[in-house]
Amino acid sequence: MSKVFNLFNFKQKVNFKSEILAGLTVSMTMIPESLAFAILAGFDPLVGLYGAFIMGIVTSILGGRPGLISGGAGATVIVLIALMESHGIEYVFGAVIVAGLFQILVGLFKLGKFIRLVPQSVMYGFVNGLAVVIFLSQLKQLQDASGAWLTGEPLYTMLGLIALTISIIIIFPKITKAFPSSLLAIIVVFAVVYFTGIDTKQVKDIASISGSLPSFHIPAMPFTWDAIITILPYGLIMASVGLTEGLLTLNLVDEITGTKGNSNRECLAQGTANIANGFFTGMGGCPMIAQTLVNLNAGARARLAGIISSLTILAIILFGAPVIELLPMAALTGVMIIVSISTFEWASLKVFGKMPTTDVIVMIIVTLITIFMHNLALAVLIGVIISALAFAWENAKRIRAKKYIDEKGSKHYEIYGPLFFGSISTFNEKFDVQGDPDDVIIDFSESKIVDMSAIEAVNALTERYLKAGKKIHLRHLSADCQRLLKNADKIIEVNVLEDPTYHIVGNSGE
Repeated sequence: MSKVFNLFNFKQKVNFKSEILAGLTVSMTMIPESLAFAILAGFDPLVGLYGAFIMGIVTSILGGRPGLISGGAGATVIVLIALMESHGIEYVFGAVIVAGLFQILVGLFKLGKFIRLVPQSVMYGFVNGLAVVIFLSQLKQLQDASGAWLTGEPLYTMLGLIALTISIIIIFPKITKAFPSSLLAIIVVFAVVYFTGIDTKQVKDIASISGSLPSFHIPAMPFTWDAIITILPYGLIMASVGLTEGLLTLNLVDEITGTKGNSNRECLAQGTANIANGFFTGMGGCPMIAQTLVNLNAGARARLAGIISSLTILAIILFGAPVIELLPMAALTGVMIIVSISTFEWASLKVFGKMPTTDVIVMIIVTLITIFMHNLALAVLIGVIISALAFAWENAKRIRAKKYIDEKGSKHYEIYGPLFFGSISTFNEKFDVQGDPDDVIIDFSESKIVDMSAIEAVNALTERYLKAGKKIHLRHLSADCQRLLKNADKIIEVNVLEDPTYHIVGNSGE
């Protein structure tokens, strides 16, 4: 039953049934993933579960939008593997704290909004690459403890249970949506394995998840300059990766729900959660797109589901480990395969042939970097750079000039298009300093002077005309441009009839 529920001063309509069931489902998918990433990095398994609990509870309460699920994500854990191998777990906790501090600074200075500058092609590449990574990571469940691929009956059993899980998830919503199909699939497969005694891989085969409450712990590392220099780069990279994945996930949830989250608030919440992780022996993390999609697909739209999921993980650590350790990995694998299919932006394939060539290249590059390097920050950065360069190139070709001589014999140049570092060369080619008459008028009313490179180009042009002994008139320049012109006092006319609405980047304070 839905009702208005004021949760931590966030007045929102909450469907308790959907939120609770979604939270339980998310916790079931979060546990094996957190354990797998912790073991991969060489951490104690409980470090992974503590990370999932702390990230989840803090960001669910303080985060930038309801529905977003955070935990011990592989993207951030991978960054810390080298530090773990060279200096140990205490340095890892220190790096997680540094990451949290950096994320809080990003939130305080309101820099989270810049993630909205990420082009759609980069978003497609990021999401598609992540979907492939999620799918490929599930193939490890078809291997035994030594890393060899399963064969014979164990393989067929695993594949059969995975197929059963996927079938339930696909078919059950066609009957009713009153109960999350993912959670039902986990329960059914668990019951089948438990009551028939089928021999298959279970959560306990990964690690034991029984433990106590996380306790306050100051990282046992030397507080020296050398130690700080050691953890600083790891912390900054982890923070960047976490913010990139987190804010892109936030944008994705915005699109799915038709609402808008607060990116700066999400940065603050991530930072707070990671600092808490560092002091309470968690491995840290960031928002997780797979678990977020599980949450949304189960009908959750409020903060309650994330809180339920986190508290469920804690309850399992304290009391429920003996039961949860019996969960078949096939059921959890089936859920994550469905998540990977849902995550993939199939719409990007439909518009593949209609997209500009540059966008196609960007999408493919971002996808490949995400898949093969597992470096989401690098993938997005490269994608944004390529997109920006392509944009600059296209706009550089748009600069043009309309030329005519009036009845007084003055030559007019009416400039159209943005003048910036990329279009300067084309801009200079428009003028015939030696062949022009003694009186020249350049009108910028239909142009925008974007950067300091453009200002220097105008300075150089006026210098050429002045040296040729010709009068140069510059019209419709902003006050910013006038102040930065070296030859302003020598120019016969600076006409600002209609002050343009643009300003010089870096000089106007915008």
